Amino acid sequence: MTRAPEPAVAAGAEPVRPLSLAVSGLAFTYPDGTQALHGIDLSIAAGERVALLGPNGAGKTTLVLHLNGILTPGHGSVAVGGLPVTKANLHEIRRRVGIVFQDPDDQLFMPTVRADVAFGPANFGVRGDALDERVHAALDAVGMAEHADRSPLHLSGGQRRRVALATVLACDPEILVLDEPSSNLDPVARRELAEVLLGLDRTILMVTHDLPYALQLCPRSIVIDDGVVVADGPTRELLADPDLLRRHRLELPYGFTLRGT
Repeated sequence: MTRAPEPAVAAGAEPVRPLSLAVSGLAFTYPDGTQALHGIDLSIAAGERVALLGPNGAGKTTLVLHLNGILTPGHGSVAVGGLPVTKANLHEIRRRVGIVFQDPDDQLFMPTVRADVAFGPANFGVRGDALDERVHAALDAVGMAEHADRSPLHLSGGQRRRVALATVLACDPEILVLDEPSSNLDPVARRELAEVLLGLDRTILMVTHDLPYALQLCPRSIVIDDGVVVADGPTRELLADPDLLRRHRLELPYGFTLRGT
């Protein structure tokens, strides 16, 4: 049997990357009747780093909770790497979508850093040498390997944030979702975390109010307000639009200027 020829890629053109995340017509209403999402459509390609921006109450958290099946859509669909987010697929979906919460204490509960990082992959069935390798690789990726036997309680806020990230990386997710990763970090810890994130070969969706951090880490941003996508484009262009920022209660820090604009 002859194989069909593979599609040609035009000279100089980038190959089309597969989608890590596809959200189509997503709508959701809470039991009290509050409609939080009104038909969200968005897609993120494999390897993209995207910031999710918007004021409080815009629907950002509600959207994120649909990505790994914590919430079920009222209408529309979500797929991760082509796999629909449904009850039947939840185990694999929750491996593919790793969420790093804003407060590391929501993720760190074991006596040692090593035990915390091992907990997730062990829950997915990884054992023995393979588990040890996962733990070491995850801690090494965030620069915390030398602290493996310490208690998370004895680490600084920035170190705990990086260990929380390692607990998710150890599960080898396809998409890394970060909830306000820079909150409550001092400038050094903020920079160290940014260096770690920029070094990861992962699809990243970062929920943040920290617009300079979004600019530093994410070439693309999506703005959500009142449960709909109101803007989607290069982060620098969106942040250079004062009318857009004002309409959706987004604000750059006082004195911050966009270089090159």
